[in-house]
Amino acid sequence: QVQLVESGGGLVQPGGSLTLSCAASGSNSPLYVMGWYRQAPGKQREVVATLSTGGHTNYGDSVKGGFTISRVNAQNTATLQMTSLEPEDTAVYFCYARRTALASIVWGQGTLVTVSS
Repeated sequence: QVQLVESGGGLVQPGGSLTLSCAASGSNSPLYVMGWYRQAPGKQREVVATLSTGGHTNYGDSVKGGFTISRVNAQNTATLQMTSLEPEDTAVYFCYARRTALASIVWGQGTLVTVSS
């Protein structure tokens, strides 16, 4: 059973940077896709960025150019580098993965990112 553990959330000032990490366990092969979603208070969960083993990257419409996703397929780890953060980026960020294209979604427990002065 795949499990995801996030790290790296916290408080950052507007214009600052933060890096989130996600480590997957329970899979002997690279997960088909890994990525990040976020959920702000009172809002629906939305995609931030996803990256497949084939290198296909998808960024959410609300994410501006300061976000970059990367992963190490052999280790099943994913990283989200966030720069030029704004208060609107405040949310709980969830790591996301699928073992295969048709497999069920696996979620991490979430890590809180707060952008505030």
